[in-house]
Amino acid sequence: MATLTCPVCAAEIKPADLICFTCGANLPLTRARDDDPPAPVTVMQEYLRRDDARGAISPSVLRLAFPTGNVEVPAGTSLLLGRDPEDSLVAAAFASYENVSRRHATVTVDDAGHATIRDEHSTNGTFVNGDRVLPGIGVRLADGDTVRLAGDVSAEVSLPRQEPDPATLSREDPR
Repeated sequence: MATLTCPVCAAEIKPADLICFTCGANLPLTRARDDDPPAPVTVMQEYLRRDDARGAISPSVLRLAFPTGNVEVPAGTSLLLGRDPEDSLVAAAFASYENVSRRHATVTVDDAGHATIRDEHSTNGTFVNGDRVLPGIGVRLADGDTVRLAGDVSAEVSLPRQEPDPATLSREDPR
């Protein structure tokens, strides 16, 4: 079996990779036959922000399970979802969906692991649990939510349970 290499930097890649983890180039989506559905793949940004206090990598990762594969966003990062390979690290996942805009939506996970999605003025809209996300406005995501790009590209949200925000805790009696 021949070794696959990145067309930009010639680093070794795996057949299911959507991006080269050496240079960041988008890789062409290859299929054995036109009628075969794409195999699920996992895409993750190549860096993780470290917790300054302990030096540990944050365990909070948002996972969006799309039909073409999983998209993972670590805490402290954001990721553009869309078909434009110059802007989106996961453009190959949406290449066959012409109703997904080139710059469709941005998913952000803050350092505390709270996730939001913002529609980037897409043509066919972004939806969370069936409700349309207003362009430019971030909407909070929770574990189990359903995100839909345009009319038919849906993903289930998986987000680890978050620790309570200390600002919301109170010593007062809840009665």
